[in-house]
Amino acid sequence: MRKPIIAGNWKMNKTIKEAVELVKDIKSGDRDDNVEAVLCVPFTNLMEVKREIEGTNIKLGAQNMHWEDSGAFTGEISPLMLKEIGIDYVIIGHSERRQYFNETDETVNKKVKTALKYDINPIVCVGETLEERESGKEKEVVKAQVLKALEDIEEKDIESIVIAYEPIWAIGTGKTASNKDANDIISFIRETIGNKYSKDISEKIRIQYGGSVKPANISELMDESDIDGALVGGASLKSEDFLKLINF
Repeated sequence: MRKPIIAGNWKMNKTIKEAVELVKDIKSGDRDDNVEAVLCVPFTNLMEVKREIEGTNIKLGAQNMHWEDSGAFTGEISPLMLKEIGIDYVIIGHSERRQYFNETDETVNKKVKTALKYDINPIVCVGETLEERESGKEKEVVKAQVLKALEDIEEKDIESIVIAYEPIWAIGTGKTASNKDANDIISFIRETIGNKYSKDISEKIRIQYGGSVKPANISELMDESDIDGALVGGASLKSEDFLKLINF
């Protein structure tokens, strides 16, 4: 039985003061203990949020990291820095990183390997553009992204990875893939992983949906056979909304 995982991606939002207030509200709310809740916050908030969630079952995530331990990479954050804080997850290859900051399938693979090396659980994002979907290439694109992200990754490490299917055309647009469409691609991702490793492995890996997930549509998405959770943007910035997602 795969444990559902709801991860909030705050993106470039919340000052330290605002972050602490939001986390306090989330902590004080009722949360389903059978659902894993993750807060992926800006780098400047990681330390304070870590302190706030101490003693709870809320997990902490970063939104990106470099694949090198250290070096002349101005503006980057290394896995050692994140490990010292005690983060649990790191988002890798988010569509905004691919679109605006030249993230590639190759750098995604490097980062996945580094995250696993330091026992940080990667949330690996994959997804197609509207043009690719309309031309019928969505499965081809997603399959290539998944296989490249998992290149040279050993079978024993697969359970530490979360895949987030986020169709780029549904990120921050208010558009959401239909439940069936989302489940169809996620089922295809599971099949792709099964073909690369084994069916047993594919049944263990958790695969989220991301793309304008809100309290109004979370239940229907989570009712689908292969959707194990959500990578959430805007709805994670309000405690009331995020708690509704956790308690879907």
